[in-house]
Amino acid sequence: MATMNDVLAVIMGGGRGTRLFPLTKMRSKPAVPIAGKYRLIDIPISNCINSGIFRVNVLTQFNSVSLHRHITETYQFDSFHTGYVQILAAEQTMQSETWYQGTADSVRKQLFEIKAAGAEEVLILAGDHLYRMDYAAMLETHWQKGADITVAVQPVGKSEVSRLGILKRNDDGRIVAFAEKPKDPKVQAKFVSRDDPARPYLCSMGIYVFKTQVLIDLLTEYPDFDDFGKDIIPQAIGTRPVYAYDFDDYWQD
Repeated sequence: MATMNDVLAVIMGGGRGTRLFPLTKMRSKPAVPIAGKYRLIDIPISNCINSGIFRVNVLTQFNSVSLHRHITETYQFDSFHTGYVQILAAEQTMQSETWYQGTADSVRKQLFEIKAAGAEEVLILAGDHLYRMDYAAMLETHWQKGADITVAVQPVGKSEVSRLGILKRNDDGRIVAFAEKPKDPKVQAKFVSRDDPARPYLCSMGIYVFKTQVLIDLLTEYPDFDDFGKDIIPQAIGTRPVYAYDFDDYWQD
């Protein structure tokens, strides 16, 4: 039986963060201060630690000095603890001279480190969301369903559909259709999933659990797929068991 010790967390360190400009003029989105001495990156890292996940990789690229400094000074486990919060900065290598091209591409470029961790599951997280979540509950659902991939989902209203990935699922919770940021009203109409006029849609929260080998296979088989929501998840739905995990609590991207 798998446990939280078998889980590796990978947190996206954020891109240019244009929506938060000028707060992101000199720092990445996850490094933006919140509630005094904290930064946005502390939210997913804290969620991991409180969920019993103690192996965390943070993928960074844009305006990352402030973020690196904060992580290095804040997260120091003692010598008797096997956990870590490790920075995996974008880098040029003999295999690739390009920087991270998207969420999936950033993980692809760090597959060596992910394989080296030897984890059975990989939890993919964003570094710039506001929420509190017990990832252990999501992992339990993932294991109970026998899923290859599990996507955290939340009900949303029509006004938010065009900026999020929306989906439909069957009665067992398996995702059967997915659209990333649909603008066409006809497409949006096909994804009405709930009998709730205020929040008739289900959106992806950008939180994913992958079986590690499934993640490796997908990123290897589709080298041109750079984004999880736009490319990897829609491709996986047709060929693999992809399930939804409900989270109906406060969450902001």
